[in-house]
Amino acid sequence: MAEAMTVPQRVRGLFRLTALAGLALLSACQTIVPRGPAPAPEQKAPPPVSSTEVQPGLPRDTARNRVALLVPLSGANAGVGKSLANATQLALLDSRNDKVRITSYDTATGAGPAAQRAIAEGAQLILGPLLAEDVRAVTPVARAAHVPVLSFSNDVSVAGDGVYLMGYTPGQSIERVVSYARSKGVTNFGGLIPNSLYGSRASTTFLRAVESSGGKVVSLQTYDRAAGAMAAAVARMAKDAPFDGVLIADSGAAAAAGAPLVRKSSPQVRILGTELWNSDSGIAARGALDGAWYASVSNGLYRQYAAKYRARFGAAPYRLSSLGYDAVLLTVRISHDWKIGAPFPEARLRSGEGYAGIDGAFRFGRDGVAERALEVQEVKAGGTTIVSPAPGNFAR
Repeated sequence: MAEAMTVPQRVRGLFRLTALAGLALLSACQTIVPRGPAPAPEQKAPPPVSSTEVQPGLPRDTARNRVALLVPLSGANAGVGKSLANATQLALLDSRNDKVRITSYDTATGAGPAAQRAIAEGAQLILGPLLAEDVRAVTPVARAAHVPVLSFSNDVSVAGDGVYLMGYTPGQSIERVVSYARSKGVTNFGGLIPNSLYGSRASTTFLRAVESSGGKVVSLQTYDRAAGAMAAAVARMAKDAPFDGVLIADSGAAAAAGAPLVRKSSPQVRILGTELWNSDSGIAARGALDGAWYASVSNGLYRQYAAKYRARFGAAPYRLSSLGYDAVLLTVRISHDWKIGAPFPEARLRSGEGYAGIDGAFRFGRDGVAERALEVQEVKAGGTTIVSPAPGNFAR
């Protein structure tokens, strides 16, 4: 468990008082004891226990509400976990908030026990965890204590009933890029989908989005991670060519490998991508994706945040760390109506109220999933260009 805080003023004062008491005791040892029988020692009542005395474990805090950050601080995912923890520290400093205290707990040693410790130590709100399986371990513990969870996962199956997801969900980005493609005349769609849970959910959203927008999915092919699997999927799809647009629901690197194969059968095809591309720092250097469209959160404010993060911590942040920063901004905003020591006002999260952060505007739907205002970007040589800005407000 790690926590960024300074030594309380009362503790420093206690150190000074202890030193003065030691000097007084030394002076008393140098006094002359009179002859004769010593008087009976005076019976004194024991001193009262001060409510501000330092106690084992975390000190009591009557001036701030406790928030727990549950992220992996060791193990394979320690890098992103520590980046999220740094982001929360930066957000507290930037917001100059003095009503919220964040304590970090390592989920790599057990997410359920970490949640139990956090709640036992007074946490009234949980930020994290990062992984869906950790959210499942934390959920029953948090629900039993009526403590809301703001998770960084993008697995919509773990949302609801006190669990809120801030992660970027593939469904929203696919719906946004398909809608934009339709507005630009793309009618016949193809899809290349990896055999995974992500791919399964992406394909369902893709089919629904194309149908609802008046387009047509001509071919939908899946592939695994074996060598040559994507090429085989493209060869199967080519039988139904040509296409106006093809969604490759995979990373930027995988899409860059598949795009040239797709263009052999459909030279004028528009390649479409998902929010995964936004976490690929080298996306602009992938020439095979020149002209491709993908939908994601905005990067405008993130660039400023990343520069500030590097200046403070001496390293670049993980792209997902902005979720930690925005979770703190949301908490700080609500803290104005959060009485010290009272339960977190969860009703604010269910109200449909919109929030602004590094990743743009968002709000929580009835399902507990963050609905985000997404922009559409086009990959260009040496960079990306916004071809459809994020909407200024949410449609009701």
